[in-house]
Amino acid sequence: MVNIRCETLADYSAIAEVNNLAFGQANEANLIDKIRRSDRYIPELSLVAEIDNLIVGHILFSYIDLVNTETLQVIGLAPLAVHPQFQKQGIGSALAEVGLKIANDKGEVLVIVLGHPHFYNRFGFQPSVIYQIESPFPVPDDVFMVKPLQNYQPKYTGKVVYPPTFDGV
Repeated sequence: MVNIRCETLADYSAIAEVNNLAFGQANEANLIDKIRRSDRYIPELSLVAEIDNLIVGHILFSYIDLVNTETLQVIGLAPLAVHPQFQKQGIGSALAEVGLKIANDKGEVLVIVLGHPHFYNRFGFQPSVIYQIESPFPVPDDVFMVKPLQNYQPKYTGKVVYPPTFDGV
C-alpha cells in the first residue's frame, strides 16, 4: 500500500537518495535543495510516496514564470523520481495525480513539465505550443507540455522562464 503525503524535514536525505538512484546523478537532488531554499518552493506540493515507512518516490512542483507583456507565475513539475526497485508500479502516476489535484484545489492556473509524452499525456498534458507557450530549451514540441487547471485563462501565453535555481540541471 502506497501512502502519499507532504515531505517533512526528516525526509530530505531519503528524497535525495531516491532522486540520485532514479536519475543516476545528484543534479535533481541538488535542484530540490535549491528550490526549498528559494521563494519558489511550495511545501504542500513537495510530496513523497512511502511503502511501509520507506520513501520510494518524490515529486516537486514549484513556481516558474511565464513571460509575455506581463510576467505570470505558473507551476513547474520537476523532478519526479521513483526508486528503481519500485518503478513500473504506478507510484509515479499516483504522485502526479495527487500533486495535480492539490495544485488545482489551490487555485493554480497551469502546470508545465519537460518530460516523456507517453507518461504525462495520460494526466492531460499537451504540447505547450498548443497554448502558445514557448519552451526556453531547444527541445521537440511533444516533450515540453502544459496542463491547464480549473483557473486557466487564455491570457497565459508567452515564454517560460525558469528561475536561476534550475541552472545546472
